[in-house]
Amino acid sequence: MADKEPIVSHVFTADPSAHVFNGKLYIYPSHDRETDIMNNDNGDQYDMNDYHVFSMEEVGGPVTDHGIALKQEDVPWVSKQLWAPDAATKNGKYYLFFPARDKEGIFRVGVAVSDAPEGPFKPEPEPIKGSFSIDPATFVDHDGQAYLYFGGIWGGQLQCWATGEFVKENYSVMEAQEGPALSAKVAKLSEDMTSLTSEVQDVVILDEEGNKLLATDHDRRFFEAAWLHKYNGKYYFSYSTGDTHFLCYATSDSPLGPFTYGGRILEPVVGWTTHHSIAEFKGKWYLFYHDSSLSNGVNHLRCVKIREIVYDAEGKIKLAEAQPKI
Repeated sequence: MADKEPIVSHVFTADPSAHVFNGKLYIYPSHDRETDIMNNDNGDQYDMNDYHVFSMEEVGGPVTDHGIALKQEDVPWVSKQLWAPDAATKNGKYYLFFPARDKEGIFRVGVAVSDAPEGPFKPEPEPIKGSFSIDPATFVDHDGQAYLYFGGIWGGQLQCWATGEFVKENYSVMEAQEGPALSAKVAKLSEDMTSLTSEVQDVVILDEEGNKLLATDHDRRFFEAAWLHKYNGKYYFSYSTGDTHFLCYATSDSPLGPFTYGGRILEPVVGWTTHHSIAEFKGKWYLFYHDSSLSNGVNHLRCVKIREIVYDAEGKIKLAEAQPKI
């Protein structure tokens, strides 16, 4: 079973995106750092400025820190806050997708390219045109089509884009106050993975009756931390509920949705944020997540952990440790 100790303790890590490349498990997390910035709902205390890449041959085995793969000063358009990244491979290249604030303080999604999964990554000089908000997640389907998912409310600024244009005055609104909840976004990626080739559309999450989840349903509505994986022909869209601190998922027959709410994956952890990824490695499925236990509960100083998950006969996700021993 996966170790519930942090995978590393020499640096603070968060928002882990896990992928298997060349038979090895790679983890692309945020790199938390200590700061004097006070906690606030905009997330200013999350003042990360570079990315490390980690790898392991076995879950629970030794972890290699490959060092800095990309740093803020190397990205011309960025002003601050390199938040939760993701990675993908296609056509022999490796791509690191990352959100950051541009020079006007607006979150965008950038991409950097490498010949190796551990980097270093060379950033494109401009953010991906048409991208906005935070928490990019990529998914390359079996037919080779790649998708980019992104978005986050509150400090992630998704509420500022409700009209399709950035409205700064909506920053303080935080999220929709009534009606359907704001949705994560998705678009198709180009063959070279550096641009969008379709319109950005909503990742719609429906309840069991086929109705859109409501903005007042804080236990189930999308907040941030989009992730997409595929199991037994079904697409699983998982995410954080933010201020209620759950990791939840919804399923669909299409990577574009709509998705039907499926349940919770993880209850609240130590610390405010919860953010994850899901990947299969050597025949087992794992949840990669973080908490703030390494810093004794400091919200912006987190550590990545791993737990095994299983699927029941209906395809519902459960923690392996919660299942009865046979």
